[in-house]
Amino acid sequence: MIRILIILILFIVNNKLSWAQVPDVLIDSTIYENKDSFSEILVEGRKTFQRNTNTAFIVQFLDSKALERLQACNLAEGLNYQTGLRVETNCQTCNYSQLRMNGLQGSYAQILVNNRPLMSSLTGLYGLELIPSSMIDKIEIRRGSASSLQGSSAIAGTINIITKNPTKNAFELQSTVNLIGLRTIDWIADGTFSIVNQNSNIGLQVFFSKRNRNLYDRNQDEFSEIPSLDQFNLGINLSCKISEKHNFQLNFSHINENRFGGQISNLPLTMLEQAEERNHKINMASLDYNIVLKNEISHIKLFASFQATERNHYTAVLPDDSLERLQFLIFPPFGNSLSYTFQGGVLWNYKLDLKKWGENMFNLGIEFNKDLIIDEIKTYDYLIDQKTYNVGLFLQSDWIFTSKLSFVSGVRLDYHNFLDHLRLSPRAALVYKFNPLIHLRFGYGMGFRAPQAFDTDMHIAFAGGGISRIFLDAELKPETSHSWSSSFNYDKANENIIYGFTIEGFFTKLLNAFELVNIGIDNKGEIFVKKNGNEATVYGSTLELRLNYKKKFQVESGFTIQKSEYSKAVEYIQGVNPLQSFIRTPNLYGYTSINYKPFKNCEVNINYLLTGPMFIPRFSNPLLSNSDEIITTKSFSDLSVKIQYNLNLKKNNTKVIIYLGVKNMLDEYQNDFDIGKFRDSNFIYGPSLPRTIYLGLKWGSNSIF
Repeated sequence: MIRILIILILFIVNNKLSWAQVPDVLIDSTIYENKDSFSEILVEGRKTFQRNTNTAFIVQFLDSKALERLQACNLAEGLNYQTGLRVETNCQTCNYSQLRMNGLQGSYAQILVNNRPLMSSLTGLYGLELIPSSMIDKIEIRRGSASSLQGSSAIAGTINIITKNPTKNAFELQSTVNLIGLRTIDWIADGTFSIVNQNSNIGLQVFFSKRNRNLYDRNQDEFSEIPSLDQFNLGINLSCKISEKHNFQLNFSHINENRFGGQISNLPLTMLEQAEERNHKINMASLDYNIVLKNEISHIKLFASFQATERNHYTAVLPDDSLERLQFLIFPPFGNSLSYTFQGGVLWNYKLDLKKWGENMFNLGIEFNKDLIIDEIKTYDYLIDQKTYNVGLFLQSDWIFTSKLSFVSGVRLDYHNFLDHLRLSPRAALVYKFNPLIHLRFGYGMGFRAPQAFDTDMHIAFAGGGISRIFLDAELKPETSHSWSSSFNYDKANENIIYGFTIEGFFTKLLNAFELVNIGIDNKGEIFVKKNGNEATVYGSTLELRLNYKKKFQVESGFTIQKSEYSKAVEYIQGVNPLQSFIRTPNLYGYTSINYKPFKNCEVNINYLLTGPMFIPRFSNPLLSNSDEIITTKSFSDLSVKIQYNLNLKKNNTKVIIYLGVKNMLDEYQNDFDIGKFRDSNFIYGPSLPRTIYLGLKWGSNSIF
């Protein structure tokens, strides 16, 4: 009964509160916020500012306050509460996660940090958990591929993480203790410090995060379901306004993480029955230099970014046979990974007044992306040595015909070293405003994915009594996409209440669609090959509803119904009936978030996720005497509650926030995990955490809360 009531709420409320009536601004590509939370300015697809109501693309966003209400300790935990998005855990041992957007898996979406593609195919495996919420100012979410300024592989959409920038002298310190499954400790501490000079033209911000999490074993088989973490993040942002027409922004962050999962024992790593260990050292940096030309009707942006990752890792099942074990101990399967990513380019835009024909913003740019990945485990004869580069030339016209009609059209021309010819990708979007309350949008985008290894292709899992590996077919061809979308938006506001809804339809066709085919087993475990199939289609609709009453009671909800399938059935496991449907892709999912302020200094948040049934492959386990199969999961819920109290310390102009809460209150955690050393680690679904209680304290400058 509780679930039915909550599902009904999903149909009556929604996603984002932003009905701005603020002037257009044309400046740096960051998101700024008016003190009134309903006056938001968004970065639009053309990388300039517009009022949210004018954008030709559907843009959603999460700011730091929203992440705080969700008690999201990192990027992964926040993205679930956006329409059309779903973050899933894909490995029982290492818990790597991926984002699915509009029914497409993670490699179809482009993740940006301050507008730059700093997440390589390697760092993307754990990237959603590596970015703590303490460093995030806002997250910009754009579903679909209608903007030419997005990369050609941004088929499902783009996630742009905008880190905090110095705007005033301020500080914030926070500490949270989580009790996972009511018994495993997860401790997080973070903070930010910002300094701005007297002229307010130079600002420096430093942020850090430290996290320690112990192993969690759900089914008491002495093998973990949640790995241990020892994570440290440090970031520095520098902003400098050289003159009225010149400014630059420099961002740097360092991430250091140790992640371990498997048998819970004090034995040396190579003596454990099954184990995974990952040590990451990641450095990311980006620089943007902005020049204003011709009375602010023209701008030039020069940009560059760099990412370097070193990873040492271990993935193994200890053999039972004594001779095999001796050979294993002589040549243990330690691996080394290196990843380097570079992007550089220039963007020029020019605003042209066409008199009676309105105004047009032209954007012309060129960008160069290079990615180097080396991932090797000699014991398994496993090697990825991939060097890719792409040169993209893009042109976009943002034509505002009238106050009611806007049309964005553009094209990308890309050269990728894995392709034998240039790829042309046209894209377009249109918005028509029947009146200030009702907007209608249409969008189309063409894109492609090169025949290369992506993040999930580099994950080595446990299956078939050993490890499983993914290889690329020697004849792999590029995958091409055609995406269409349309939406109807209604928003109304008066002095006491704001409410509205959005209905969207989406359709994506994939040609030469990539398929992951199981071709059997060798002496090390299961083997998968990524091949081209025929066609695949992903289509569906979303419903968003939103309500805010006197800024005291706010409800946001999003609901997605969709279908993802190949034109011909795919054999995911040899000997098991093939399926047309995508695996790990539910046809139904959604969320609801409620924020209530019963009195001035108190706030209550209720957050709910619903995920419908989906197909999950499961390989046999000798300990269970089961057979290879594909199961259909049950639907599951994730209900969380948080209460916080704000205490103003007037003497030193600071504020203290005390909060406590529970995640996954109903404890709808997976109850049929595979067991023991021969478990299928990819057989995992459901909420990422069991029932978890937490308590936290935040202290900081009064002005930043």
